[in-house]
Amino acid sequence: MDFSEIEADFRRKISSQVSLLPEGLGRYRVFTPFTLEDGDHLAIVLKRADGGWLLTDEGHTFMHLSYDLEMRDLEQGTRRRVIDSALAEFGVTEREGELLSPVPDEQFGNALFSFTQGLLRISDVTFLSRDRVRSTFAEDFRAFLEAEIPEERRTFGWHDRERDPDGNYLVDCRIEGKQEPVFAFAIPNDDRCGLATITALHYQREGVRFRGLAVFEDQATINRKALARLTDVIDRQFSSFASNRERISAFLRAA
Repeated sequence: MDFSEIEADFRRKISSQVSLLPEGLGRYRVFTPFTLEDGDHLAIVLKRADGGWLLTDEGHTFMHLSYDLEMRDLEQGTRRRVIDSALAEFGVTEREGELLSPVPDEQFGNALFSFTQGLLRISDVTFLSRDRVRSTFAEDFRAFLEAEIPEERRTFGWHDRERDPDGNYLVDCRIEGKQEPVFAFAIPNDDRCGLATITALHYQREGVRFRGLAVFEDQATINRKALARLTDVIDRQFSSFASNRERISAFLRAA
């Protein structure tokens, strides 16, 4: 593919706002609409390497995380597990702080989609320090759905066994609707908000028809960037579970 064809594939698979800026032979700066918490855009470079193409952040993601966290905090504990999980899930490798992803078989759009989602998931480890003490919200919401929806119409922890056999994109509860299913997500914190966004975006990209429902424990506590990303891919939101039980129930009856 030449420059224009690569850019067109990026735009088809990701967004019309994606653009490429040549920076020398076989090297392009990739601009996307995706931003980090402070408004900085993801740093992505597409370059030729070993006879093929490679996407890299050139160390920007971890450098950005180091503004808020000590590097040792990224090398151990929960944050390290989140990072390792994101690397494995989105096919990204780490080399001395640089994040890399090859472009297989000229699948430029697919490669950029996975790479950006991996960078966003890794950058979200900053939210872990803000998580509140675990509450009974998830259990309460599940009990609510069990009472509202007949068992034969609901599946907790659902994933598409054909498109996602390994269960990487779990929906908290899939509900059979009158015309199309409802994918319900319980959102207690920033991390779960990010996961719901990635899951909904994955199924939209796969052409799965559904209505997305997000129920927050308390939307006011959610990081505004994480909330903005979720808003782009979800159909209906309720800002809190406790004060919206009747409205949620009415939504589910109508769905």
